[in-house]
Amino acid sequence: MSRANEAPEDEAASVEITPAMFHILLALADGERHGYGIMLEVERSTRGEMRLPPGTLYRSIKRLLGEGLIDEAASPLDEEVDDERRRYYEISAAGRAAAQEEARRLADIVGLARAKKLLDGQERA
Repeated sequence: MSRANEAPEDEAASVEITPAMFHILLALADGERHGYGIMLEVERSTRGEMRLPPGTLYRSIKRLLGEGLIDEAASPLDEEVDDERRRYYEISAAGRAAAQEEARRLADIVGLARAKKLLDGQERA
């Protein structure tokens, strides 16, 4: 099938998702956020294991926008406390499909590691 006939979800599956991009998609899965909010959510959800410096964050956001995996949100959630200079982002249908595909891929890898007894608390006989 040619790319012109593919659904957005099919196109999303062909995009290589970096760890930073995946974490951004995860941060946006619950709703729209601005860049700094995405940084904070990634740090919180990974218990500080992953930090996205501004350069990495905004390069990844630019790529996600270009791939159609996220969109700039029309308006912020709470306009009364919002800074008008902030840009808000939301996950697109294609972005959700790409995040689901990446999550399945990672789950398969974890399953393989479990089968090979490589996770904490698993001893190889």
